[in-house]
Amino acid sequence: MLTLFSALVAVVFYCTAACRQMLSLTRRLPARQGLVNAASALAVAGHGVVVYTTLRAHDGLHLGISETISLVFFLIAALLLLASVKKPLMPAAVGLYPLAALSVMGAVGFPESSIEYGFTPGMLAHIATSVLAYALLIMAAGQAILLAVQTHALKHNHFRGIVQVLPPLTTMEKLMFELITYGMVFLTASIVSGFLFINDLFAQHLVHKTVLSLLAWVLFSILLWGRYQRGWRGSLAIRWTLGAVIILILAYFGTRLIVQLLHG
Repeated sequence: MLTLFSALVAVVFYCTAACRQMLSLTRRLPARQGLVNAASALAVAGHGVVVYTTLRAHDGLHLGISETISLVFFLIAALLLLASVKKPLMPAAVGLYPLAALSVMGAVGFPESSIEYGFTPGMLAHIATSVLAYALLIMAAGQAILLAVQTHALKHNHFRGIVQVLPPLTTMEKLMFELITYGMVFLTASIVSGFLFINDLFAQHLVHKTVLSLLAWVLFSILLWGRYQRGWRGSLAIRWTLGAVIILILAYFGTRLIVQLLHG
């Protein structure tokens, strides 16, 4: 009962915050960041309860696809709310909060029945750094999409609507690369901890995840090198960001889904 009530709270307030933010961006209503932040805080609180109750198991964890996606989007929403105090990141909530609401419904509606046991501290460190890397880099993808919308509008001389509300292009781009940089720190830690604490990362059930994670790491590394050594920006940086994030998502969720379908 607590899980269902918390899920309802999370979904309602995620949608409320996203809609209010959209209306502010399209200049249909005046910006009221306090209202958006309050709705966001209630949504994150409800989502936190859902994450705790759906992941928790006796002496183990439910780590199915729906629970993991819910955990990642809980962290995304929490980081977005906290970072928006100092950084203009809340516009990304328009796209990310509805996905967070869907992740709540998925965790409640499609729970994982199996339980995973025997987590060592090293394995828990690997899981924690992986989830943080996913959260930060998906936030970077959301920022890249906003940046693409802003770039397209400016190229076609559309200076009204969302373009008037978003921060300057250089600020948006800087925020995207900051998220990528922090995400790369945790992705590197995740890969290193995986090699240190997980037996045989190139076993049949893990090889796709490992190879795709390493490929995403290489792509992000090239992107950061291009940014700081060659001054990459604009559409080129957006395409590299979105491409690398898609590969990273496939690394876990795509291969995990295929494995579950094959076992089913």
